[in-house]
Amino acid sequence: MTDTISREKFLNAVKFNADGLVPAIAQSCSTGAVLMMAWMTRHTLEETLATGHVTYWSRSRQKVWRKGESSGHVQRLVEAFVDCDGDTILLRVDQMGPACHTGAPTCFFRKLGE
Repeated sequence: MTDTISREKFLNAVKFNADGLVPAIAQSCSTGAVLMMAWMTRHTLEETLATGHVTYWSRSRQKVWRKGESSGHVQRLVEAFVDCDGDTILLRVDQMGPACHTGAPTCFFRKLGE
């Protein structure tokens, strides 16, 4: 079951934390792989929804960053979901090149061993 809601209702459903941030999970629309997790502000979410270019908030640099602005490995938004509690966003994206800054296809390449 999927409910389709307007952009305004989507934005109003998102519950940003005390720092004005919400976690955003990027998932490949073609493979289903979880690519990365990053943070968004209302502004970066609005920009992403308006332009289709996924834009995040960098906590370490304290600034807006558009995915791929320096590497060329951009993410194009295909679909956006907000979870049932409103405290996490799922972005289904078309990823150009690797998603991870290390050059790995996904940021989740380290697995717990025995």
